[in-house]
Amino acid sequence: MQTIRVGVSSAHSKSAPYHSTRQPTRKPIPAQDKAGLTYRDAGVDIDAGEALVQAIKPLAKSTARPGAAAGLGGFGALFDLKAAGFSDPILVSTTDGVGTKLKVAIESGRHDTVGIDLVAMCVNDLVVQGAEPLLFLDYYATGKLDVAAGRSIIAGIAEGCRQAGCALVGGETAEMPGMYADGDYDLAGFAVGAAERGSLLPREDVRAGDVILGLESSGVHSNGYSLVRRIVARCGLGYADPAPFDKRLSLGGALLAPTRIYVKSCLAAVRIGAVKAMAHITGGGLIENVPRVLPADVVAEIDARAWTLPPVFGWLAKEGGVAPHEMARTFNCGIGMVLVTAPENAVEAVHTLSQHGETAHVIGSIRSRDGDEPQSQVSGTEGW
Repeated sequence: MQTIRVGVSSAHSKSAPYHSTRQPTRKPIPAQDKAGLTYRDAGVDIDAGEALVQAIKPLAKSTARPGAAAGLGGFGALFDLKAAGFSDPILVSTTDGVGTKLKVAIESGRHDTVGIDLVAMCVNDLVVQGAEPLLFLDYYATGKLDVAAGRSIIAGIAEGCRQAGCALVGGETAEMPGMYADGDYDLAGFAVGAAERGSLLPREDVRAGDVILGLESSGVHSNGYSLVRRIVARCGLGYADPAPFDKRLSLGGALLAPTRIYVKSCLAAVRIGAVKAMAHITGGGLIENVPRVLPADVVAEIDARAWTLPPVFGWLAKEGGVAPHEMARTFNCGIGMVLVTAPENAVEAVHTLSQHGETAHVIGSIRSRDGDEPQSQVSGTEGW
């Protein structure tokens, strides 16, 4: 198969020419003053882009899986669904970014974990629909390409793909001087997965009496960082300072803990028929994300006393004066994935998830909805 990573591109390298009906008046440059220009003179270093491509080829190759090889250099990527074991698949696709957590990485000078975040934000959204992630592509844009930082970022992307079991089949590296300040960059990710027809989630039989399970998060994950950074600034802290909630780590190191990838554990629970619905707890927290997978006639009652609030969230709540309800609708608060299961399947689901490395808690239940009341209600937050 062919895969792609373009070394570098300008902002308009793949666009049709831009034509304006009003041309500015410009004084012509005398012929004797016109020097021959190169792309490098304009701020785009093709050699650096090619150096990055060569540096990351082994990283992409390490993510090869059935259905996809993982090489770089072509113009498109192919995937063989039959070779991946599917007979009547439905494709599922997602896209996401890392958000302002990137500012923490940039200011900390640490770029090795945000690639994992990028993959996690996409593949965790795939698995909640019962889909197995198959392939991943990234978009990495910066003002001036730093090959070492770029390789570190894409090494993280490759690690995330290995954790999720999907192939890194391509991407785009765009060097765009004038678009980004020195050292700044942005990331976007694109994932494609598949599920056999008839096996997609959520199922239609979510009903009163079902059990809600919560899987522990690895930290703040990749949401709410505009608020996190505001709180850090209010406290007058630097990212090299010891984390107030964990003196073993720098503040930057603690806040850059990568988003947990729940793919393999959740797919194992899905494949034994133990899962009716799942919700990835991202921006919007427990309040906004859980209703997205529920039928209109039920409510999720979640008891926050069922798990221990991680110290980072306690610190954010205290230093930011963030109210419990605002915490629950902004952050994951220690629960990165929610699953709904029938009562008779709850024990088996917890056992399977635990076997695959998750710390799972029974955090609530489903009940019938009364009128138009909110569909996710979190109690027991008084200690937050």
